[in-house]
Amino acid sequence: MPSFFGWALFCACLACSAAELELQGSRLVVSGMLDGTAIKTFTEHLGKGTVRTVVFEDSFGGTAEAAGAFADAIRASGVETEIRGQCMAACAYAFLAGKTHRFGDGFQVNGVLLPVAARPTASELAVRWRTGETRKTPTEFSPAAVTASTGPATTEVSAGPAKDNWQPDHGVLFTASPTLFGRIYNTFYCDGTQGRDFSKCERLSDADPFKLGVLTP
Repeated sequence: MPSFFGWALFCACLACSAAELELQGSRLVVSGMLDGTAIKTFTEHLGKGTVRTVVFEDSFGGTAEAAGAFADAIRASGVETEIRGQCMAACAYAFLAGKTHRFGDGFQVNGVLLPVAARPTASELAVRWRTGETRKTPTEFSPAAVTASTGPATTEVSAGPAKDNWQPDHGVLFTASPTLFGRIYNTFYCDGTQGRDFSKCERLSDADPFKLGVLTP
């Protein structure tokens, strides 16, 4: 992967902010962190029935709870989803809730990073983001799932603010880079040690995003 991808992501994250919504005809553009502050307005927009596509533009994460709320609203309305730029962690799961989910056209590098707790095997990749499994995945990272697995320590953990058990730089990264001959798709496993230099991530073979259900034709 070109090193400029990691640098561009780093620069963009410096300006990460709460989710912002912009209605562009039948397209609702969502940018910023999915922290739940915009979910009420987001749901109201979809409830009007005039939005056909939700476009996630440079959204660099958020909480598992917000991801679930955005995803539920998207499924209920039956809209399509699209990524323009980068869509990480919480954004990625909301993106997968679309009736169809695609990368946007243009000359930008598109990327979607789906957080995982550990490096997935080939068999896990084959089913992890299929329709039936997508709803389950965010719960692996929710505060409730974490505290439920900690047993006696639950009381101490829940005494402070709940935190999601995912790392924004740890997951499976799917990218599409524009060339003169069309887009080149690549898939990488990032263990989090690469920091913002995603060129250090491990390239995964036989991980076509279309075959895995991450992107639809």
